[in-house]
Amino acid sequence: MQRYTATAIALHWLIALLVIANFALGVFMTDIPGLTPAKLRYFSWHKWAGVTILLLATLRLLWRLRHRAPALPDTMPAWEKMAAHASHSLLYVLLFAVPLSGYFYSLAAGVPVVYFGVIELPVLIGRDPQLKELLETTHFGLNMLLAATVALHVLAALKHQFIDHDSVLRRMLPVRT
Repeated sequence: MQRYTATAIALHWLIALLVIANFALGVFMTDIPGLTPAKLRYFSWHKWAGVTILLLATLRLLWRLRHRAPALPDTMPAWEKMAAHASHSLLYVLLFAVPLSGYFYSLAAGVPVVYFGVIELPVLIGRDPQLKELLETTHFGLNMLLAATVALHVLAALKHQFIDHDSVLRRMLPVRT
């Protein structure tokens, strides 16, 4: 069985954990009423995780461009292979689009992004209430699409493991099975 490289596996699982944690944090923090010190702290953590996801996604994409993914099993129907490639492409797009939409949303709200409270990211757009509303809706919609795509990805991996009994899931597991 051909496996992904150790670097690809590490980046996959690290990004997956960060995406899930940041999604949960985003849902949690937006439900907190008012503007409390805790809510502001959670927003900072959410932004830091988003920037980290963007950086790791960039590394992952660069790695992927230089290292071919293992071939899908010959037993997979052509439509499944096409769906797998399409969903992976969509995941890559969303790993960039979600953090970038959040970054620009924050800037349009007039709030700079300061990575880990130390590195101020460039302010590429000024405060703009109308753009803020659009970017808030965009960020939310992209997050919902990412959540749905991740759920589909997980369900497909489980289908391959427990119904098809092929190597699709095992080639991305951090431990050999």
